[in-house]
Amino acid sequence: MQCFSFIKTIMIIFNMLIFLCGAALLAVGIWVSVDGSSFLKIFGPLSSSAMQFVNVGYFLIAAGAVLFALGFLGCYGAHTESKCALMLFFFILLLIFIAEVAAAVVALVYTTMAENFLTLLIVPTIKKDYGSQKDFTQVWNSTMDGLKCCGFNNYTDFEGSPYVTENAAFPPYCCFNRTVTVMESCTREKAEYMNVEGCFHQLLYEIRTNAVTVGGVAAGIGALELAAMIVSMYLYCNQK
Repeated sequence: MQCFSFIKTIMIIFNMLIFLCGAALLAVGIWVSVDGSSFLKIFGPLSSSAMQFVNVGYFLIAAGAVLFALGFLGCYGAHTESKCALMLFFFILLLIFIAEVAAAVVALVYTTMAENFLTLLIVPTIKKDYGSQKDFTQVWNSTMDGLKCCGFNNYTDFEGSPYVTENAAFPPYCCFNRTVTVMESCTREKAEYMNVEGCFHQLLYEIRTNAVTVGGVAAGIGALELAAMIVSMYLYCNQK
């Protein structure tokens, strides 16, 4: 009985933390969506390069909403000893775990397929919004400056974009590498000559360079999810 009470308390505390983290992510996501420029000014240099490939605001809102709901279900289920809430918590966490494993397998085994999918998703957005949408342009400028890369694949991703149409030149990031910088207008000829690598390949290089850290974080998250599922099932099975 004492063991059950202890595990129940740990479950409540753990899910309260998840609930608060979800609320924080939700708030930040709304902030980024409403006023992304001020967020980038404050946190731009510290933000994850990987996060800059997607719409950060919507990503944080989605992640925050899931964590918010998950934390509430786990906390409510443990506190009220509701079998329904605990079972729902278990199944949501199981689905998230399976999705993470599937995403990891696809990323590791089907990198080319993932690249093609992301290319179809991201490149048309670059051609449509880079140079016209301020926040989107700032995010990509921050990414290219931080990773020393150009576009998603290369400079051709910007062809037909509002920036190129207005300036008759490519972004300056497409005309430098780690040793040489072209100060003049970044024309097609210069961009082609410099051949700066795309941000997707540069991001893969950074991830592979820090594979131990990335793997450790992923393993830690997976272990926490498994522990939470086991605890929720223990509480479910030992309800009166």
